[in-house]
Amino acid sequence: MSVHDHGFARVTGAIPVVRIADPKANAEATVESMRQGAAEGSLLVVFPEMGLCGYSIDDLVQQDAILDGCRDALASIVDASAGLTPLVVVGLPLVVGDGLYNCAAVIRDGAVLGVIPKSYLANYREFYDKRYYSAARDAPQDTVRLLGSDVPFGADLLFDAEDVPGFCLHVEICEDGWVPIPPSIWASLAGATILANLSGSPVTVGKESYRKLLSTGHSARCIAAHLYVAAGFGESTTDLAWDGDALITENGTLLTRSKQFEMGAQSISADIDLDRLRQERMRTTSVRDQAGDHAEDLKTLRRIGFSFGVQPGTDDLDVLRRGIARFPFVPSGTGDLDERCREVGNIQVQGLAARLRATGLEKIVIGVSGGLDSTLALLVAVATFDRLGLPRTNILAYTMPGFATGGATLRRAHTLMDSLGVSGTELDIRPSCEQMLADLDHPYSRGEKVFDVTFENVQAGERTSHLFRLANHHGAIVLGTGDLSELALGWCTYGVGDQMSHYNVNGSVPKTLVRHLIRWMISSGEYSDETSEVLAEILAEVISPELVPPGEDGAIQSTEDTVGPYELHDFFLYYLTRFGYRPSKVAYLARQAWGDLDRTPWDTEPLDDRNVYDAATIDKWLTVFCQRFMANQFKRTAMPNGPKIGSGGSLSPRGDWRSPSDASARAWLQELRGE
Repeated sequence: MSVHDHGFARVTGAIPVVRIADPKANAEATVESMRQGAAEGSLLVVFPEMGLCGYSIDDLVQQDAILDGCRDALASIVDASAGLTPLVVVGLPLVVGDGLYNCAAVIRDGAVLGVIPKSYLANYREFYDKRYYSAARDAPQDTVRLLGSDVPFGADLLFDAEDVPGFCLHVEICEDGWVPIPPSIWASLAGATILANLSGSPVTVGKESYRKLLSTGHSARCIAAHLYVAAGFGESTTDLAWDGDALITENGTLLTRSKQFEMGAQSISADIDLDRLRQERMRTTSVRDQAGDHAEDLKTLRRIGFSFGVQPGTDDLDVLRRGIARFPFVPSGTGDLDERCREVGNIQVQGLAARLRATGLEKIVIGVSGGLDSTLALLVAVATFDRLGLPRTNILAYTMPGFATGGATLRRAHTLMDSLGVSGTELDIRPSCEQMLADLDHPYSRGEKVFDVTFENVQAGERTSHLFRLANHHGAIVLGTGDLSELALGWCTYGVGDQMSHYNVNGSVPKTLVRHLIRWMISSGEYSDETSEVLAEILAEVISPELVPPGEDGAIQSTEDTVGPYELHDFFLYYLTRFGYRPSKVAYLARQAWGDLDRTPWDTEPLDDRNVYDAATIDKWLTVFCQRFMANQFKRTAMPNGPKIGSGGSLSPRGDWRSPSDASARAWLQELRGE
């Protein structure tokens, strides 16, 4: 399978070594880079501004020998493009009517599809564009006779691929992207998804970071990909310097960037996620509103249709040229991790603090199992009470051992409660559970070792029932502990069970993020040695509800043995709900992220916790996810209040996810199986 079969488009920014005022040599370098991009499967190869003669050519651009040479160079590139797949965008000067224009020519398969003149001419500080060129608005015609054909000419051209859904290119030149309202703004409202900027852009101190801000911000505002390619080595250093900067950004994210000040030719490539851009635009209705406001103007943009000739499954471009994070809910990089984890904690604390103030209550009741979720909720509660100036003893924490609660788990719960200074109490639920099982005439009450769903849910229900009545008794609210991953899978007991509480600070925190938050909290140094040690023990333990006694081999009940690895389910959850991807694409992305141990950096994940999954395993658990996710919507429809944490991290029907409780998973499963 190819990257192109899953809604991606590979694009390349190429920076050859330019020879000032030597169009023939520059054409040869351009052809070499063009062929390299084609060989690597790119659908688009973009070169710098005025790349066929050099941006810093100055007055020499008005010499007929140079102008003729550039046309000849263009002709040689067009001829060389015959039989190649990608669109190729090169910069050159062209005389149209009585004016000279700084242009970008869009080429494919032996033909020029269109020519875009520069709209805004820089004429300040070191720039003298108006000395030489006319602006796009001054052109007296919208076609140009070029290489024997009439070619569309203007800044209003969109290049729309008929056989690659979502591929729509707009091209602008350097200063066009630096003005307050770039032409590409209108192009994006009209449907352009890939915005290319051919740039000269000499380098000065601080310009590198500014370019990044400009490109990422522009791609985010336009919900598009932005490909920026600036001139590099070989430009005249008479009074300026050149760094050959090239960036590919997508919806606010930098995908790749060239090496600064490289003295040889270089290129960068990345795979643009056209499905993501399409989904984001479809969901962001305010953008469509603005497109409607300007619909009459947008209709005047000219669309040039073409075909790449790409057939599904005809190439072997299987490895994506973009990072696919194994943990999409978890920030990557040490700096981001620290900042984001602190932000998540603040959101949780603010939510609980606001709820306590709204109720006028100063106490909470929480069940502490000694597992990951209740541990995080307890730490959030402690931070909230500290910030509100309330005593930690107002946190009424209960550990409630059942039929399968292990001694180590019980010890960790007590250690955690004691070391944090909350009011910790042990409440044995077994007697009330035995009474309930007897009332039900359950086989267990007759001495049979039947550990079915009823046996498990009786315990979960008794715990929640006690917590609510304890809250009534003490004038408190019940703080929920269940996480987003459990809600997605329906791995929670409905109603009188762990699905319900008065307020849940973990409701939009997935299991993978819970683990990283606790790991970060240990490293923060904010807790005592005793607390940090028990937190480390909790992290290392198998995830288990401890509702079924250990088997004859002594192995405790494992959640992930039953429902599958949470790290995979969180991956599936993110891409299915955040972007609405087809299950087959989600499986493909999972193979990219999880199929190779070394393809993606692991950041803070311990060596012992690093896993690899093959395609069969991924498909197996994705099938389980789709089935469980659709079947358990009713639990999410009735979920308690809680703060939304991330852009892809809420299943609340009041916050970010609305779905019928009786929908079928059939369409997703059929698509995954290719039926």
